[in-house]
Amino acid sequence: MNAVEIEQAVTNLAWQPFDPAEFPFAFLQAFGNKDTTLKRLRKGESNKSDCGGILQTNNVHIATAPAGDVTARLAILKASPATARTRAKFILATDGDTFEAEDLVNGETLVCRYSEFPDHFGFFLPLAGISVVTQIRENAFDIRATSRLNRLYVELRKLNPDWDTAERQPDMNHFMARLIFCFFAESTDIFDGDDLFTATIAQMSDRTNTHEVIGAVFRAMNVEPAQKKMAGLPRWAEAFPYVNGGLFSGNMDVPRFSPIARSYLLHIGALDWKLINPDIFGSMIQAVADDEERGALGMHYTSVPNILKVLNPLFLNDLRTRLEEAGRNQRTLLNLRRRLARIRVFDPACGSGNFLVIAYKEMRAIEVEVNRLRGEPDRRSDIPLTNFRGIELRDFPAEIARLALIIAEYQCNVIYRGQKEALADFLPLDSENWITCGNALRLDWLSICPPTGTGVKHRADELFGTPDQSQIDFNNEGGETYICGNPQFKGARKQSRWQKADMALIFGGGDAYKDCDYVMAWYLKACEYSKASQCDFAFVSTNSISRGEQVEHLWSRLYAQNMSIFFCHTQFKWSNNAADNAGVWCVIIGVTKDPKRQRLIYTDGLVRRAESISPYLIPGREDFIRKADRPVAKDLPRLSAGSMARDDGNLILTSDEMATLAAEYPAARSILRPLIGTSELKQGSRRWCLWISDEQIDLANSLPPVADRIERVRTFRAASKAKTTQGYARIPHKFAQRSHQDRRAIVIPKNTPDGMTYVTPVLVEADVITTDLAFVSFTDAVWVLAILSSTLHRVWAEAISGGLGSGVRYSSQITYNAFPLQPLTEKNKIDLERCGQDLVLAREHYFPCNIAELYDPDMLDLEYPLVRQAHNQCDEVLERIYIGRRFRNDTERLEKLFETYTRMTSSHASDSMGQSGMAGL
Repeated sequence: MNAVEIEQAVTNLAWQPFDPAEFPFAFLQAFGNKDTTLKRLRKGESNKSDCGGILQTNNVHIATAPAGDVTARLAILKASPATARTRAKFILATDGDTFEAEDLVNGETLVCRYSEFPDHFGFFLPLAGISVVTQIRENAFDIRATSRLNRLYVELRKLNPDWDTAERQPDMNHFMARLIFCFFAESTDIFDGDDLFTATIAQMSDRTNTHEVIGAVFRAMNVEPAQKKMAGLPRWAEAFPYVNGGLFSGNMDVPRFSPIARSYLLHIGALDWKLINPDIFGSMIQAVADDEERGALGMHYTSVPNILKVLNPLFLNDLRTRLEEAGRNQRTLLNLRRRLARIRVFDPACGSGNFLVIAYKEMRAIEVEVNRLRGEPDRRSDIPLTNFRGIELRDFPAEIARLALIIAEYQCNVIYRGQKEALADFLPLDSENWITCGNALRLDWLSICPPTGTGVKHRADELFGTPDQSQIDFNNEGGETYICGNPQFKGARKQSRWQKADMALIFGGGDAYKDCDYVMAWYLKACEYSKASQCDFAFVSTNSISRGEQVEHLWSRLYAQNMSIFFCHTQFKWSNNAADNAGVWCVIIGVTKDPKRQRLIYTDGLVRRAESISPYLIPGREDFIRKADRPVAKDLPRLSAGSMARDDGNLILTSDEMATLAAEYPAARSILRPLIGTSELKQGSRRWCLWISDEQIDLANSLPPVADRIERVRTFRAASKAKTTQGYARIPHKFAQRSHQDRRAIVIPKNTPDGMTYVTPVLVEADVITTDLAFVSFTDAVWVLAILSSTLHRVWAEAISGGLGSGVRYSSQITYNAFPLQPLTEKNKIDLERCGQDLVLAREHYFPCNIAELYDPDMLDLEYPLVRQAHNQCDEVLERIYIGRRFRNDTERLEKLFETYTRMTSSHASDSMGQSGMAGL
């Protein structure tokens, strides 16, 4: 269950008559417990309570109480030995009138009337396995509002099939935005009268005419006061003020309502919309109108702390520093206020406006302090909403973004200037359209957020049309511009045809875009924008853009425009507020042209200053690792991909299939080889393959099962659309691409999962075939195994390889060939050879444990100490080769590795130039 479904279930429970015997089970059911779980609790099979309640292990201890005895019953639950023994996270007691609970993990308590406990359902979301951020725990209103709006939205679409079409979707979305405004306006006295909108619907509508009453109200808000008497409005509708600002213009159609839909509408109106939180509400409500997101209502929003990870170092911290430095200097404070009024924040992937709303609220807080220090606490804000500009692909989120900013402005005015002044300034709404609906990668950002004096116009967008320039050409005399946001990530293999076309346009030719995440296009667009306007920008991105080949694709372009990183957040998990959500590993990168901006690296809440920041998000040179066709270290042997079958599975056999074939046809043993790839390497398992030389074709065809497999390979390859695969139909008895040599080899997994302490190469015998899902180096040098198994190599691989989440996607051209191994003496190799042999022996000592078991981070030291000791010895020998001692930490390791890489590649470049010059002579 998601949070919205839980809210609905909890609300339904609170509306039902209180049943002391049934309440604990109904409460647990509301938080997603299955019928089988509840059945076992009812029978007492899993109920661990020792005081007459219901105790679910590792979860909650619940008890109902006699009237007036709730506090005492909660104390009994807390003191219960069973509560401690079963590690219950919550205790809860109620008598149907009073409701009390405590979070035993953090000590927070909840006391309210029973009928009001749904208002605090966010307190209990951990019971459903849902991680809770502060905004939800402290204020669950936004989810409750989203839940009820969703029920109304679904019901209206069912009642009005003509509105449930792509053509009418904008009308339905606009209708929902109008409703949200009305609910907010009546709860905050923007409308003159208690619950004016909801009360009007309740009094003036019946089972058949709800849509007509709402339509009349909407028309009234599109009529200026002087014209209301002549507009033909019902007398009761004249009480509604003129709002417009584009919100109540255009199509005034209203979908038809059933009695159920009308009831939903009135229940929504009964909520206290003063509690709306524009920081997160917009993202929640946009899911109501998005079929793909509706299943996770209330989940997909960017939390305020994560937004501030972008905005604070981008520009807010500097503003706060200037405020602190100003003290009470009136001129300095005045200049800061003028600066605030001219700053523009531009989010070209704004969604429902989270980043813009937070930026606005934070800047207002700074401005208020400036005004206080200048003795002008009641001064109206000089910060215009129109300085917070955005682009959003979909019309409904764009509309909600503008509405969220309007609400944020009103709430700030109430807080800082009082309700009376806030109301006086609120209506009518301005008509400027500072949130543009369109494809940000097809629009000209300079025309949407133009720098001072440019006078540029929109470039036509062939996919989404061109916004009206007259709606955007206002307040163009801007000061600083900061670009920020959380664009779509979309990996290279997951992009739609239209997204690929966007990427091709932004990259302006070549094939590099085919291997890049979609988010990279926003960096390149922002870089293009900065040519005409000095601005800094920062985006949330998948961590993959700071690893592997994408680094070169991005920074070869940004460095060419004199851009550099001035702050970054190293990888962290960006999780939605959902149960069992793995989240996405993200980074935040801030980019500037200003060489004087302070360089800062944020990691796990700590900040570090640096002279420069590498595109791998560590202190270091502003350069990137280039793909190499051979190792930059002369001592390392070649590494290649394993052999690719491209056989539809016909040349590969399971162990059982191999055993059956060999038993029935003993002659087949000569054409069977063990097969290993990444999964076999980790699990210690083996598959087998048919490895048939040209001289063995007659033998293979004489074995019916083998001949049948060969024929299926021929058919599969011949039917392929790829010409290269069709060509391999001529050799159906062979792997399509073969790299095998009949000699011992070191095999390296292509993927190392998150949490592994080392890259885990293995030594295999000469008859083992390696698949293309692993890399292989044909060498007898066991010292190579020691190097590849070292902490140094793991740190290097994590920093510069492509990524799978926070794991490593190993690359022969980048991870291995670019690894800056110091030149080794013969003694170095002997010492490392011994280390490699000891590591092999340590692994064998724990046979039959496989690599996954041996390298489980939680078990390595406890169960397999010899393996850890062998690795420590590898590290000891290798690291002394670099600096004569062990490195203190991974940061020091990386800095040395990048320094060595720069030296080695510069040396190679010089050697190449020298040879070229000699050749010319």
